[in-house]
Amino acid sequence: MVPPNQLCLVLVIFLSIFSLSSLPRSVIIPKANVSLLIPSSQLVENLCNGKAVENRKFCLKALSTPKIIAAMDTTQLGTLIMKLGATNAKAMLNVYNEIIKKRGSPQALKALNCCVEAYKYAILSFEMVSSELVEDPQTANYDVAVIGPEIANCEKELINAKVQAPRLLAGNRFMKYYVSMGYEITSTLELENPNEY
Repeated sequence: MVPPNQLCLVLVIFLSIFSLSSLPRSVIIPKANVSLLIPSSQLVENLCNGKAVENRKFCLKALSTPKIIAAMDTTQLGTLIMKLGATNAKAMLNVYNEIIKKRGSPQALKALNCCVEAYKYAILSFEMVSSELVEDPQTANYDVAVIGPEIANCEKELINAKVQAPRLLAGNRFMKYYVSMGYEITSTLELENPNEY
């Protein structure tokens, strides 16, 4: 259990980082008050302890809503994770579109447009994976895995164009966490149903 003062410090840091952003905090950062009150389910614990999950604490917080904790099986949990990933990708896409409206250098505009395309791809992939979870976890696993390189390319373009936007880099980092959670859940589904595919 995390000591209350450390948890408060983490919450203050997160809120400070995003207080100036136009992002709805509940979309990108899991609601802290929910994660403090509701214990995670065994499904969530198992997922967040998986090898592919990049940030266990983020995973536990992101998956601490009552609806997610109530997930009855891996497929249902996977569907909820994909919806969460798509929702966060849409929020980030909106941020990129807002920033593009402001004036910037041609290099910055090129990098931002690259990120817009990466997030459009992420949204489509997360939505597609939701429908593939039951019928073809192997394809779902691949489709969620290929989101990662798109986001990494966006990040590289931002750095190369010297775009100074910590909230964009934080949003990209969080998206990578959602991808790792999606990869872990689709890998689990593949293992649970080895003879079916």
